[in-house]
Amino acid sequence: MDKRILKRRIDVAAGREEADLVIKNGKIIDVFNGEVITGDIAVADGYFVGIGNFHGKKTVDAAGCYVSPAFIDGHVHIESSMISPREFAKLELPHGVTTVIADPHEIANVSGVKGIQYMIDSSEELPFDVYFMLSSCVPATNFELSGAKLEIEELLPFFDHPRVLGLAEVMDFPAVLNGEDRMLEKILETKRRGAKIDGHAAGLQASDLNVYMSAGIRTDHECTTAKEATERLQRGMYLMIREGTVAKNLKALIKVVNDRNARRCLFVTDDKHLDDILYEGTIDHNIRLAINEGVDPVTAIQMASINTAQCFGLEEKGAIAPGYQADFLLLDEMDTLKISHVYKGGKLIVEDGKLIDFPEQEQTVKVSELINTVQFNPLNEADFQISIKEKRANIIEIIPNSLITKHLVEEVKVNEQGLFQTSIRKDQLKLAVIERHHLTGHIGVGIVKGLGLQSGAIASTVAHDSHNLVIAGVHDLDMKVAAMKIKEMQGGLVVVNEGKVIAALPLQLAGLMSTSSYQEVLTNLELLNVGLKKVGVTEEFNPFLTLSFLSLPVIPDLKLTAQGLFDVKNFKHITV
Repeated sequence: MDKRILKRRIDVAAGREEADLVIKNGKIIDVFNGEVITGDIAVADGYFVGIGNFHGKKTVDAAGCYVSPAFIDGHVHIESSMISPREFAKLELPHGVTTVIADPHEIANVSGVKGIQYMIDSSEELPFDVYFMLSSCVPATNFELSGAKLEIEELLPFFDHPRVLGLAEVMDFPAVLNGEDRMLEKILETKRRGAKIDGHAAGLQASDLNVYMSAGIRTDHECTTAKEATERLQRGMYLMIREGTVAKNLKALIKVVNDRNARRCLFVTDDKHLDDILYEGTIDHNIRLAINEGVDPVTAIQMASINTAQCFGLEEKGAIAPGYQADFLLLDEMDTLKISHVYKGGKLIVEDGKLIDFPEQEQTVKVSELINTVQFNPLNEADFQISIKEKRANIIEIIPNSLITKHLVEEVKVNEQGLFQTSIRKDQLKLAVIERHHLTGHIGVGIVKGLGLQSGAIASTVAHDSHNLVIAGVHDLDMKVAAMKIKEMQGGLVVVNEGKVIAALPLQLAGLMSTSSYQEVLTNLELLNVGLKKVGVTEEFNPFLTLSFLSLPVIPDLKLTAQGLFDVKNFKHITV
């Protein structure tokens, strides 16, 4: 900001000059005192400059609407929406979200620094603020087979970018606990720069949190119980309350929020499919759920705005107050959070749910290095066979709407050759993870329970965090056909039945995101849902997003990697 702009803001605030915009007759949500106040709101150069009595070049009559700060998503992987940051912004803005804190961890695991650079470049010059936390664990653990490896040397240049806020979710807890040099170097460099560090404390006990906090890690979004939430707040962490497409933790955690600790709590989505964002909402959905669970509406809005801003040191965001960016909403109703208008930097961008001011052309961003990322050797049906010496096997059991799985030991059907046979009656299906980055030939196979497939197979290159090819199926042939279709598309999601592809969604960018508009992707998603019904997948949860987390070996209890079945609690591979 130069002196001229500063002087003008002061002059408008002092009433010596007209504001660019004045909002009158609104009920202002004061997130500092947790109450509703009245007064004219003056905006100059995209910032609030006063609350009181003002005149402006343009006046908006709020007509008794609530004036709320716009919402901030405290932790999100944009890649999980399967669309580019530009298309993602188009979905988020109508829901009142004007700012997100993104972790480009998914694309970084596939394409390294090129992936991070793409996410930064493609989110420039949008009426939507995308801040970044730099991916701390690429790969997620030292035994993972990801497409890239990022050490502090690769991350350092990004720290100088004004939209980089710190180090993203530190999920390799053993590396922190054991003081491994590569992890300590990332943490120390982040702390030297006064930047933030996010945590990932899935399954960690209170004593483990002592280690995290001592290392300077200050947030966690992996709580699943009220007890865990309380322990994190007791240790001084910010509690990120997550409600995504798979992980739905809000109802379990919101019980711990009270008048004394609410300012240490904020909302995140983490991973959410675009159809859920479009139809259900994003942070606005979290707020509605919290209100329905008994949280005071103003407190819920605090958690979606000023709390998140303060957690990440965004000193000019999150409130309707002088000196804050004029990102705000007009709400017809506060209890139901009915959003009528969205303003970004003092400019109206959404009216009655429709974008009215969004850049027509996307800036030219280099994507050639992010395509053709699916490479693996020719497959045959034998690659999906599982040898079982005894009739009991270790099985991954899905917990609906949770990233956590159960480690079951059950009797399974074995043929005369000692090979596992799937069982629709017992819901015991095959699961495979195929390394797709470096032609290593690694294929991990296991047994999964809870998907409910009656026939066919489903497959995806969205497979956290290394994003190898993950396939679940009843028949080996269908699993092979699914894999080959994925390779042909160079990434995406497919449904196969009786040897034929019945639905597919290409994801050309790193096998994670589409180059198409969100409307085109939505059409393909709807066709996928039709295909899923044909193969009988359960409708209790999102099967593709659930599938994508079955290969994540940093969340308990049992997962599958390209190197085999992984016992998360004991942090080691085991046999089926």
